[in-house]
Amino acid sequence: MIKHFCILFLIALLTAGLAASPAHADRAGSGDVLLIEKVRERMTRELPTNGLTMTEVEQRFGAPLERRDAVGDPPITRWIYPDYSVFFEHRLVIESVLHHEAVIRGARAER
Repeated sequence: MIKHFCILFLIALLTAGLAASPAHADRAGSGDVLLIEKVRERMTRELPTNGLTMTEVEQRFGAPLERRDAVGDPPITRWIYPDYSVFFEHRLVIESVLHHEAVIRGARAER
């Protein structure tokens, strides 16, 4: 539910940003479609799923670029990968979130 909301929010932000940009005014329609397609592609990407342990995530997806210390109660830990972050409660995945920069970078690389 949260992931779905975040993705829809990301699509809305990215679409609004491209449409409002004067540099993209002449091709806003095609740019919006391209960006939405990139978001959809990224959504189908395999990310760590809820319930995996830290050990399983590292075995399947490799070591993260950065491991943030646990914060709060219950302790929430964040592992940062190049295109996404994984959030753990104690040692179990509770959410995997794509970085919006990765979606934008992917869309710009194809232009």
